[in-house]
Amino acid sequence: MEPKQLAPKDLKELLIKCWMTHDAMWFAHCLQECGIEKTNRINRAAVRAMAAVEIKRMKKAAGVGAIETFGQFWDFFRLVMASLTGDFMAYAFESKGTNHIRGTWQRCFAYEGIKMLGMIDQYECGIMDRVEAWFDALGIRYDVQPKVTRCMMHTDGQCYRDYTFFFER
Repeated sequence: MEPKQLAPKDLKELLIKCWMTHDAMWFAHCLQECGIEKTNRINRAAVRAMAAVEIKRMKKAAGVGAIETFGQFWDFFRLVMASLTGDFMAYAFESKGTNHIRGTWQRCFAYEGIKMLGMIDQYECGIMDRVEAWFDALGIRYDVQPKVTRCMMHTDGQCYRDYTFFFER
């Protein structure tokens, strides 16, 4: 039997799942070797460093220049999220008026994985570090609410972030 060609959407989903599996295996092995405190610290630092490179690559690939307005940011951010995340991640970002977005998660693959490892009560979320490192690398000033590091799915049964952006006029 000849292998079938994957549709671009299916290939993207597969590649992102494989990348997230790598991330999960790295976290689990680091946890075994280093404990949760050190693993959290290393994971969050690695995510932020990776995200800074990732967003610059996306900006270059998309041919995006300076991002000076919320509209430019919002268009680029939606492209980034559509390109770098998978459907299995079950999130939504929506604009809540000028200079404000809200991200919500119906499920969280990180929560589910870390819970299986038995460390969810001590886990510090790296997912929001990724998103916020994008903003930082783009030089976009913002405020985030709530300011938390622990897993909101575990503590609150839901996860969301509200971002307000400050673009110079």
